[in-house]
Amino acid sequence: MTVSADALASFAVFADHLNFTRAAADLHISQPALHVKVRKLADELGRPLYHRDGRRLVLTADGEAVARFARSHDERLAQFLSEFAGATSTRPVVLAAGQGAYLYLLGDTIRAMLAEEPTRLRLINCDHRQMITAVRSGQAHLGVSVLDALPDDLTVTELATFPQVLLAPAGHRLARRRRLTLRDLDGSALVVPPQQRPQRVLLERSLRAAGAGWTVAVEAEGWPLICHFAALGVGLAIVNGCVPAPPGLVAKPITDLPSVTYHVVHQPSAVHDPRVAALLQRLHGAAR
Repeated sequence: MTVSADALASFAVFADHLNFTRAAADLHISQPALHVKVRKLADELGRPLYHRDGRRLVLTADGEAVARFARSHDERLAQFLSEFAGATSTRPVVLAAGQGAYLYLLGDTIRAMLAEEPTRLRLINCDHRQMITAVRSGQAHLGVSVLDALPDDLTVTELATFPQVLLAPAGHRLARRRRLTLRDLDGSALVVPPQQRPQRVLLERSLRAAGAGWTVAVEAEGWPLICHFAALGVGLAIVNGCVPAPPGLVAKPITDLPSVTYHVVHQPSAVHDPRVAALLQRLHGAAR
């Protein structure tokens, strides 16, 4: 079996985009030429490296492993060349996380790192499934998210845990209660995420189990828009406890909803990289 360094480097770029047109443009080669490189690499390895899921291209588990090795090979080569030239490597640590984590959990750490060295950190904004893929394929060194299932092939540690809280107008009857249960929400109109989102699934299941009837006031994507609709009086909202209550709203814990935990995810070997270990230490320090 022979695999060229050029084929690995090209596949790493393709894995970043999962789009032949954009990857070929980044590599300054034609799209057919990139197709040939990727197909030849798959043939040499004897495994399919990606497949089509509807209109999207998705890496297979083998494709993720090849992409991870290709990026690791590229990093080691860049590190060697920097040391050989007597220079300091400037390759950044890559962090993948979702909107909520960036807005309410990671801001201080990111601000501090960028103030020390602007090129030290690169960020990817994605949902929790894309984050897992980014870490598995080596596109990101670390990922932060709330997870509905913990991956058994990656190292996962708890970062911070928050209760789930109800956001209600200060004058609302529920705002005068110290603590709430799901049953107290019977008959309420709620601002909720779109269907199939993890929090929406959890809410529907929990409210049904509690025997609380409710209606959808409006569906909204992301905590800022959910909070905005609640502040407008469109409906009540249930959010993670790290989300600050907008002016005019109060936050009340819901005792029979499970707490929400943000996790840090990385490859088991990632902590051997001092840059990644330093960022991991900062994240846990800030969370404490």
